[in-house]
Amino acid sequence: MTDSDTSPGPRHLPSGIRQAVLPGCALLRLETTASREGVLDGAWWPKSHDIGAELPALLDALTEHLGPLSRIGLDATAWKRLPTRIVIDDRVVHVDSFPVGDDTILITRGDRDHFSLLVIPPEATPEAAHAAMAQAVLAGNVSSAEQILIDTGGGQTASG
Repeated sequence: MTDSDTSPGPRHLPSGIRQAVLPGCALLRLETTASREGVLDGAWWPKSHDIGAELPALLDALTEHLGPLSRIGLDATAWKRLPTRIVIDDRVVHVDSFPVGDDTILITRGDRDHFSLLVIPPEATPEAAHAAMAQAVLAGNVSSAEQILIDTGGGQTASG
């Protein structure tokens, strides 16, 4: 058996993953194709704006499916207490603040492998959140994260 027989090849986001990252904390749905069709690679529905509480569970789930991550980019204005780094499985993941908008989070694996996730506001109704997740992971989706939230009502709260 050669080294190439035992080392895994490039890992893609698995199709059709929908799991609770931690009970009551977040929902995560990922889907891509080998050709990486579509604007978004998945969707994330955190239960609060406290990134320190939400980010570890998200990064654990992503690391399980994608392997080691190097960076995460998000908009600091949308989150409370934004850290500059977080340790996952004894590896440092750098947290960068970009003006990407509070409806997108960018994940980097290695140097150049980027994934973009729709971020559904914690206040969204379950119906709107699930509709936004479903639209975000459609193969060939060309709608921006902002447009998906508008189309599905994902930016609206249960009280209206």
